[in-house]
Amino acid sequence: MKTFMAKPAEVERKWLVIDATDRPLGRLATEAARILRGKHKPIFTPHVDTGDHVIIINAERVKLTGNKQEELIHWHSGYPGGLKSITRGRLLEKRPERAIERTIKGMLPHNTLGAQMYRKLKVYKGATHPHEAQGPEPYTF
Repeated sequence: MKTFMAKPAEVERKWLVIDATDRPLGRLATEAARILRGKHKPIFTPHVDTGDHVIIINAERVKLTGNKQEELIHWHSGYPGGLKSITRGRLLEKRPERAIERTIKGMLPHNTLGAQMYRKLKVYKGATHPHEAQGPEPYTF
């Protein structure tokens, strides 16, 4: 018996909408990363992007549990003395889309395949999104 390997041309992609209202950030991110990667499909192949497109709405209503509100996020601007930081709670109130995107991106592979998967993620602050033409289906946990 031969091992099945999915080919990029054979992959059927769906559009899924996830409502982030009152969902813990980490739980939401792991489910979205799993869908983007394609692990929810029986044709999953590690070296092929078999995942679906994910639209996350109501990003400002996501929850942070425990002491994550005060947890610091660090990055570097690239300039001398350019170490920057912000708390997760502050980032979530200023730019909730960026907070969710950053969390999901960290759960994807850190290579060109992961970048390809990340491009299929769309996050919106409110309840509306411009992807009605793709016929997205609501996703339930």
